[in-house]
Amino acid sequence: MHFGATLRLLRVDAGISLRGLAERIGVSSAYLSRVENGHDAPPTPDRLVALAKELGVAPASLVGLTDRPSPTVSEYVARVPAASALFFEIARRDLTTAQLARVQAFLDAEFPAHRASPEAPRVAPLLARGGVVDELVCSRVDDLLDVVAARLARAISTPVAALARALREREHLASTCIGAGVAVPHAPLARVEPTVVLAILRKPLAADTPDRAPLRLAFGLVHPPEWDGLLPLMAHVATLAREDFVEHLASTRDPRRALVWLESSVARFT
Repeated sequence: MHFGATLRLLRVDAGISLRGLAERIGVSSAYLSRVENGHDAPPTPDRLVALAKELGVAPASLVGLTDRPSPTVSEYVARVPAASALFFEIARRDLTTAQLARVQAFLDAEFPAHRASPEAPRVAPLLARGGVVDELVCSRVDDLLDVVAARLARAISTPVAALARALREREHLASTCIGAGVAVPHAPLARVEPTVVLAILRKPLAADTPDRAPLRLAFGLVHPPEWDGLLPLMAHVATLAREDFVEHLASTRDPRRALVWLESSVARFT
């Protein structure tokens, strides 16, 4: 469900029809619809690469959502069989995403590597001043959108009503709920810089989510209409939307600082 919901989110924001995307990667629209709705498994690695190309996101972002080893990992284990023992130990210890980030930090310090491809935009640098709303209580998704709109409007000095309307219009096209309790309501607006607010719900909000998990976090975003960072950012947030990430961010006393640390660490895996 996590992969399918993200694929639908990216496709809608790319302005590509279900039939159009299916034709571009050589599958039936019926099959792609089943994938988006979580009824069929994600496509094969070669088709994931084709999807990423059509949507303008890094292939690793889509592979990371499938919970499958990437082709790079498989090839490395084939060349260096001893690596499988390390993966076994990581699995045996059942390391969380945050703990893996500590392992990643050690690897970066001891064995720095050059990243050949540009990184996707991250949420933390776009977070508005005063852009964290915690202990939020909402009874409806529309209430959550109103709060997000109000905080975004304050950050970019624009009328609240117009922004709230734009967020609702985008939400009606397709849900921005990704899964694991995370939603990414967003809307284009002329002559603005990409700006994010983070809403943390004190009480999980029941909503029509792909995995039936109640909402706990909403990353509200306003962006220029032609901003080429939108789809990469959406894919990036989807890779972060895991239960341990959500729990850590929702329970910390300093959400902004936690987001900076978690995102900068976890993003290295994608």
